[in-house]
Amino acid sequence: MGSMTEGERLSAPIPENPKGRRDQMRERVLDAAEAVISTKGLAGLKARDIAARAGCALGAIYTVFEDLDELILSVGQRTLAQLEAELTTPEREDGEAELQRLARAYLRYARKEEPRWRALFEFRLPPGKPLPAWFEQDRDRLFGLAEAPLGVLLRGEAPAERKLRARTLFSAVHGVVLLGLEEKLAPTSLPTLEAQLTEFIATMARGLLKNRDAPSSHTERGL
Repeated sequence: MGSMTEGERLSAPIPENPKGRRDQMRERVLDAAEAVISTKGLAGLKARDIAARAGCALGAIYTVFEDLDELILSVGQRTLAQLEAELTTPEREDGEAELQRLARAYLRYARKEEPRWRALFEFRLPPGKPLPAWFEQDRDRLFGLAEAPLGVLLRGEAPAERKLRARTLFSAVHGVVLLGLEEKLAPTSLPTLEAQLTEFIATMARGLLKNRDAPSSHTERGL
């Protein structure tokens, strides 16, 4: 049998077992919040609307989640998993081609799931409140998708340096996609945005290869 739809999950009877009741209530609240964020983004997320959609009292939200921050991060965790599934594919030998594919797939996901994609990056915890380890682990796994193709381009680079480079590349691609979708600088069609990403990745790859193949500045000089 297939998995239940959101409506079926929200209308399913609560189990008698206390732990089962709590787990199912948590899923109902999470499903309700995810549905709102997927269509309206963070701006449309209201606790009372979540409770009404989940079929529970307002206070029940805070018996299964510490606060709205944890609830929003839990929806974000689902978004990270969805995005990772969209981007993941068997590794290719050509590092640049794989980076091009990742960039295009990221753009397609952002266009298809724009409200929840924006919510993932717009949400901020209060100052001094750290991200939970489970969220950081999933986020870092997404960043890590660029590490393998970078390793093909820069064989022998230290893992720590490659990890930092992957984060930098992800941030750059995200910026291009965000500005393109917002059209704050200029109207940007999908083909234009894809062409910009292609040119950016190609230029970056050429620069990396050039630096890799450049003679060391410490090469011994003749007397």
